Amino acid sequence: MSYQFTIIVPVFNEKDCLPELFIQLKEYLPKASLSTKILLVDDGSSDGSSELIQQFCLENEHFGCLIFEQNFGKGAALKAAFDHCDTEYLGYLDADLQTYPEDFERLLPFLGEYDLVTGWRKERKDSVVKKISSKVGNGIRIMFTNDQMHDTGCPLKVMKTSYAKKIPMFKGLQRFLPAMILLQNGIIKEVEIPHYPRLAGVSKYSFKNRFMGPLLDCFAYVWMKKSYINYKVRSADE
Repeated sequence: MSYQFTIIVPVFNEKDCLPELFIQLKEYLPKASLSTKILLVDDGSSDGSSELIQQFCLENEHFGCLIFEQNFGKGAALKAAFDHCDTEYLGYLDADLQTYPEDFERLLPFLGEYDLVTGWRKERKDSVVKKISSKVGNGIRIMFTNDQMHDTGCPLKVMKTSYAKKIPMFKGLQRFLPAMILLQNGIIKEVEIPHYPRLAGVSKYSFKNRFMGPLLDCFAYVWMKKSYINYKVRSADE
């Protein structure tokens, strides 16, 4: 089967969320506006998530997986998935189901005109501390990147694979995906999406890594912006 769209799902210790995640992904596939496959990336889980993922992928068409030997972080999971992706478009979704696969349909119609479309969780279903720390982190990031995104950390995005493969990922850079598309002279858009309470498990983020992480990553981004090489080949004689 020829696929047009790959949904990437990074997973780290989300065993309790996986059964419902599998259901939601399977229900979305026949409704998707593009022919779609799923790539689950287990980031060194220690709670049995990787075994559930491998078994599910063996038993279900349109599903594949990458299993890390240890925890390398979400940025590494996304980079590995980008490298393995062979479809024209890709998107990603967190395993905690605070955003749902069906909401890709809110973003995909814009991919003709835009190179990255990201969700905006305008009405977030999170704790006050989580909302405040994310707002502070977003404010700091905008000061450095001027990407003007309200919610760059939203775990629901779609983009053209050709742009994703040119992103030089490093730890924490998932917060800067819109800015990295802008570095390639790409066009980005933000679309409001629903947000839901976490079904099970616990968040892997705290105030420290929602505030200090983005602050340190901003300096890495500034270096990347100065050093980034962007080119397009007009013709080639091989």
